[in-house]
Amino acid sequence: MENIELTLEHKKTLIKIARESIASTVNGSMVPEYKIDDAILNTMCGAFVTLHTDGNLRGCIGNITAEIPLWETIRNMAIESALRDPRFPSVSPWELKSVNIEISVLSPLKRINNLEEIEVGKHGLFIKEGFYQGLLLPQVATDYKWNRIQFLEQTCCKAGLIKNCYKQETTEIFIFSAIVFGEKDLEKHRSDK
Repeated sequence: MENIELTLEHKKTLIKIARESIASTVNGSMVPEYKIDDAILNTMCGAFVTLHTDGNLRGCIGNITAEIPLWETIRNMAIESALRDPRFPSVSPWELKSVNIEISVLSPLKRINNLEEIEVGKHGLFIKEGFYQGLLLPQVATDYKWNRIQFLEQTCCKAGLIKNCYKQETTEIFIFSAIVFGEKDLEKHRSDK
């Protein structure tokens, strides 16, 4: 990550905001208001919130870039992931305890021309061709044990393009890194003490 460092306390705060925002919305309550004075949490950068239940994807929505503070992006994307991911029905109140939250805080996008710059496990990909675009977070390639070419092909497919579109001169390829953490990581940190 080039320009942001998150402490354990920052991560705990962001997870707490995501958890409380999802719980309030799913239960039909007002979303909590937060007063965040921390400069890092008020940094404007892209972020995704991913939800899992029993190890399966349950929702994932984010912003590549942001025009609002990080904490606010997390609050909004947590709600979007829980209620508006078109691949899944909305999270119900009875599911809340089984939902695990993962946050990915993104570095700025960097356009590349040399595919050798892509480091699987370190970089996420954003591919754009005309009106089509697709993004896969760094951890997706690791989870599926993809190599660089498979990662490129799957990102093209995510964009709704043919899998080898990354070879076309008109296709724009961007890389980014991410700080990825979740509730499981924070629980493990607690149990390590």
